[in-house]
Amino acid sequence: MNEIFSKDIEVLLSQCDHRGRLGVSQTFDLFMDLAGEHAAILGNGVPEMTARGLFWVAVKTRVRLCRAPAVGERCTALTWPETPGRMRCERDYLLRAGEEILAAGKTEWTILDTVRGGLHAMRDGIYAPDQTYAQETALEGPFHRFLGGFEGKPFADYRVRSTDVDLVGHMNNVAYVRMLLGLFSTTERDAHPLRELEVHYRNACHEGDRLLLRRRAGDRGEEFQAALEDGTLILLARAEHE
Repeated sequence: MNEIFSKDIEVLLSQCDHRGRLGVSQTFDLFMDLAGEHAAILGNGVPEMTARGLFWVAVKTRVRLCRAPAVGERCTALTWPETPGRMRCERDYLLRAGEEILAAGKTEWTILDTVRGGLHAMRDGIYAPDQTYAQETALEGPFHRFLGGFEGKPFADYRVRSTDVDLVGHMNNVAYVRMLLGLFSTTERDAHPLRELEVHYRNACHEGDRLLLRRRAGDRGEEFQAALEDGTLILLARAEHE
């Protein structure tokens, strides 16, 4: 029953990067919007959750990029939730052209109680009792495990803008992706195309906050950290290049 949501789409000009192809952050946007559409079908979309004082929060997101479709290219986008745990659940995503996989993703979600504070149990009235779940997974393997803290001076900083915040006043999860990509020129990005990007969201930040960014070589690519000036850890990310 509504296990997998599938939608035919056309890559729009507004979704394209400087190459005329679906951009990295726009791929994250597409998957987020797809999740929202399916959640609405399942009765736990934004209006329904907001009415209960609840809000979906992304904890971790991992997206593998295989081939960026060009403007005007028609694709099929799919998403489905995996069987939820007590406090968290994972949702999978695929973008395909026929049988060719263009991008695949997975997000770990939790639910924020905006009225009482804290987290809301995932199985407490979120999914229908008779909801069934697809047993497929878009990306094999666990999320990355970050080891230890980042040393050294920041290589960049970023001031959270009004256009970065979501409807509860937090910096939106895809806004972090745009921030990271914007730290590098198109020449640098073309020289080192992304194969996979994974982002872990540790704490919320708000309009006007200043983020200090550090980077280091990791065992599977380059790793990034964003923290507030007082040291509060906001984000960890891993970029794997072709």
